[in-house]
This record gives sequence, C-alpha cells and structure tokens, in this order.
Amino acid sequence: MLEAMTQGRTRKEALAMIGDWLETMVDRKGFQAQVYPLSPTTFEIAGSNAAAMTALLLRRRREASGTSLRDMATRLGSSSRNAYARYERGDAVPTVEKLDALLKATSPGGDFVIRASGR
Repeated sequence: MLEAMTQGRTRKEALAMIGDWLETMVDRKGFQAQVYPLSPTTFEIAGSNAAAMTALLLRRRREASGTSLRDMATRLGSSSRNAYARYERGDAVPTVEKLDALLKATSPGGDFVIRASGR
C-alpha cells in the first residue's frame, strides 16, 4: 500500500528496514513505528501517530496514481482541495469508513482492507 521495498537479506532485516523506512518517511519528531510479523508473507505496521501514518498513506497512494489535490477534491465531490488536503497533512484523522472512501478515491479499483486495531 505504501509502495516501499527493502534490501533486507533476511525477513528480520527486511521488517526492521520497513520500520526504519516508515519513521523516515513520516518525518515527525518522536514518531515510532512497530512492525508485527503475522505469517511468512504478511505483516502489520503500527505507529505512535495515527494522523501522521494516515497522511503518509494518502499522499503515497495519491502520488502513485498521479492524481493532484484538486483531482482528489473532485473525486470526493468537493470544490475545495483543502477538504482532502487536511487528511494528507495530518491535520485530521479520518474514521475507518472515511479512510476507506479516501483510499478508494486515491486508487479507484484498488482492493484495500482497513480495520481498527486493538494494539
């Protein structure tokens, strides 16, 4: 979902690099990422600032699709790009339902599974 790769030689190295990458990309003082291996092929990531993680996810998805902030506003039925940009800046944290709608707007046809975590 974040369009990232590592050069870890082992799974343990790769997962550690993912955590480091996320902290670097979020670039907020005090932000810490945790990576949880689930199976040999899947993992979950968590972080100390939900708004910052959501902002990174939305920006990376929008950039990967080549969509502008104005295009995003249009897809979401708004005339102001600030309505979407506040999520991408981390000024607001969307609900799980709103995040689902935002991701569908950034990546039409994408298949995402978003859920609230009790971690």
